[in-house]
Amino acid sequence: MCGIAGAWTPTPRDSAEALAALGTRMGTAIAHRGPDDAGVWTDPASGLVLAHRRLAIVDLSPEGHQPMVSADSRWVIAFNGEIYNHRDLRAELAALGHRFRGHSDTEVLLAAVSQ
Repeated sequence: MCGIAGAWTPTPRDSAEALAALGTRMGTAIAHRGPDDAGVWTDPASGLVLAHRRLAIVDLSPEGHQPMVSADSRWVIAFNGEIYNHRDLRAELAALGHRFRGHSDTEVLLAAVSQ
């Protein structure tokens, strides 16, 4: 099972480096939740940091790395779950013109939110 951690500072005061260090510490604390990959995403202007520890099930490639940023860079997701009909949803989204980088159900979820 993946691990997800995040923090929000309502009044942004930390640098990008400080937020990334916080995300790395949070990810390290939950390393046992996902041995396959680790990622940190920060938005210093908003005071947000997300950390993700990955247990790769559906897409074992680097394209399944999280936190994942949408193609238009508007959305970011750290997701733990399984979307059983993600192949059907992927086909519907591809018909609408979405281009996928990988094969993860997380990317399908992110593309659906972006539509």
